[in-house]
Amino acid sequence: MNHEALALMLNIAIEQQQFEQAILQVQDLRPIDIADILTLIKPTLAWQLLERLPNRSTIFAYLEPHTQVAMAHEFPRESMARLIGEMPADERTDLYKHLNQEQRDALLPALAQAQREDIRRLAAYEERTAGALMTSDYATLEAQMDVNEALAALRLEAPDAETIYHAYVIDNERKLLGVVSLRVLILASPEQLIHDIMVSGPVACHVNDDQEDVAKVVARYDLIALPIVDDSGALVGIVTHDDAMDVASDEATDDFHKSGGVSTVVGRLKDVSIRILYRKRVFWLVFLVFGNLLSGLSIANFEDVIAANLVLVFFLPLLVDSGGNAGSQSATLMVRALATGDVVMRDWFSLLGREALVALMLGATMAVAIALIGYVRGDALVSLVLALSMICVVMIGSVIGMSLPFVLNKLGFDPATASAPLITSISDASGVLIYLFIASRILGIG
Repeated sequence: MNHEALALMLNIAIEQQQFEQAILQVQDLRPIDIADILTLIKPTLAWQLLERLPNRSTIFAYLEPHTQVAMAHEFPRESMARLIGEMPADERTDLYKHLNQEQRDALLPALAQAQREDIRRLAAYEERTAGALMTSDYATLEAQMDVNEALAALRLEAPDAETIYHAYVIDNERKLLGVVSLRVLILASPEQLIHDIMVSGPVACHVNDDQEDVAKVVARYDLIALPIVDDSGALVGIVTHDDAMDVASDEATDDFHKSGGVSTVVGRLKDVSIRILYRKRVFWLVFLVFGNLLSGLSIANFEDVIAANLVLVFFLPLLVDSGGNAGSQSATLMVRALATGDVVMRDWFSLLGREALVALMLGATMAVAIALIGYVRGDALVSLVLALSMICVVMIGSVIGMSLPFVLNKLGFDPATASAPLITSISDASGVLIYLFIASRILGIG
């Protein structure tokens, strides 16, 4: 049965207060599938089913933030407090941030004091930092414990910990001393001390580090979880692998939107309002309208060249588009390389030489094809104009496309702002100017 049909059946069952039947319909489904079905049910009904499911906190975590907030409006305060108390610390804090002040004020008194303090502490960290991404649900051990004591301690901590595959060794001031994996604990002799089997000086990030840098560290060292420390070196949380990969996915989506000249779109595309889509797209389009006037000014300056040889107009779109396409390719490669850390600012000069050589080869290849067409449509001089213009246009477009992300990065802007529309507009204006200038010199016009 598809989700839409099942959602319809659940609507009917809930409205008739047949909750046992509704639970039977979804009890064999995975939490993420149940979450998808709940989004198809009115929040006023969905929460009545959700609060009766044994794995409700896991299901609730899979819902989109706007759906969670809508459902929070319907939950009685006690039910909502119970649900939030069952959620992992980081997901609990994310939901808290999405609630309005009235909902926060109503919710906090219903939570346990430890949960209230944890939410306030995690919510205080600046957005897009490690502190805002981390969870406080992690397992810790003391260096002087033996393996038997450590395993006993982990059994007590396991129900509340986000992961116990790695336990973090701390001292009395909570400073991070090392990390030990569950595998090592199981294989070690019962009397061995944690100090002797732990990995000292584990990879860690600071609580104020950018979340994108945190995701890169997790990916680079292939970590299940990354410890987060404060200025004193004390352990304050961990960022799990799945949260880091969510960040990497969000950042890639963000860069992809920017490469198309679109500001970051929040949420799923099908759920975003028309007003937000308009607002996110209008700036670049209006800005580039005025940028494209440069192409018109170039054409106006060479009207006599065009009037004397109208065949040039036939090839104008082909040439300028070729420059824009080459520039977009180069910009895409450089933006991604900068985002992943494959290249840095000091690599610009060496990459410039390589890109110029590659662009020369590409331009020469394309010049051969367009020169043949130019000879058929015009004459040998027109063919020469087209060949030289193609080489120059492709080279200029490629160099602009490669260099602009570096320039933006140097100025402190996101390299992804070097979007395809921006590169295309700059390359188009340059291409028109180059093409008509070469034509005026070779054809002896103007």
